[in-house]
Amino acid sequence: MDKHNEAEELAHLYVDGAFNRREMIRRARKIAGGVAAVSVALNEMGVPLKAAVTCGTDVRVPADAPDIEGADVQFAGEASPLFAYLVKPRRNSATPLPGVLVIHENRGLNEHIRDVARRVARGGYVALAIDLLSRQGGTSQFPNPTDAGAAYGRTTPEGRPADLRSSVAYLRSLPDVLEDRIGTVGFCAGGGNAWLLAISGEPVVAIVIYYGTPVPSSEFVPDINAKLLCHYAELDRNLSISASGIVPALINTRRTCGFHIWEGVGHAFNNDTGAAFDPNVACQAWGQTLEFFARHLQPDVQG
Repeated sequence: MDKHNEAEELAHLYVDGAFNRREMIRRARKIAGGVAAVSVALNEMGVPLKAAVTCGTDVRVPADAPDIEGADVQFAGEASPLFAYLVKPRRNSATPLPGVLVIHENRGLNEHIRDVARRVARGGYVALAIDLLSRQGGTSQFPNPTDAGAAYGRTTPEGRPADLRSSVAYLRSLPDVLEDRIGTVGFCAGGGNAWLLAISGEPVVAIVIYYGTPVPSSEFVPDINAKLLCHYAELDRNLSISASGIVPALINTRRTCGFHIWEGVGHAFNNDTGAAFDPNVACQAWGQTLEFFARHLQPDVQG
């Protein structure tokens, strides 16, 4: 059977209730194009493939998970080599996939952010987690989180955007990445860097920001071309109030945006290694994140 027809048949069987989403994905991974091909077929049927996230369970993905493959990589930056963690779905197809740049908090490319990159890859994307401490030798040079935080404090307003631009260019250059379907997700300071990407004119289609700081002023909104999804926290009051100030300008200029202030949680609610972690809200927000990426990064979706 033709691989395109096989994907269409699998999509029809799934829609008709022949088996659940997990079984559909298991079968999809055995055909050319995998989940991406079936997702195209589902979108043609008006049934987008949404992320199935069961809240209250452990969403972490071990480094040796059989459905993904990851490796540390190095590529050229404007001022120094840049280090990153590259993760992708393990599959038999060479069909390119959308790419997602993962931007860490102010503690560098630690194990938590590597795990987030693996979660992105499990969602069907090529994930690149950049190390913004690369100019100082990389996060591995600062095993103490306090020292890593101090190292992040030494990064510069000029250096961080330059390294982000190099990261986007590297991700777009990979043969298994769709260069016109790049997304970004950033957390805390990484969310602030995601805001920087949003106003920079970089070829990024969809950006997800978790309690990102600092937030650009409204005057920069006309420079934003990417679709935005922002997750902020009710109890992180000062930041959430500051961030919400940009929303009227986003709406008035007809930017595609979602802005969610999550009830009853504080800053860093997504970080399962910290005291503020809320598994239920984190899981719901992650489900929205994957649905947002699926809606705007899949090749057949018109944004």
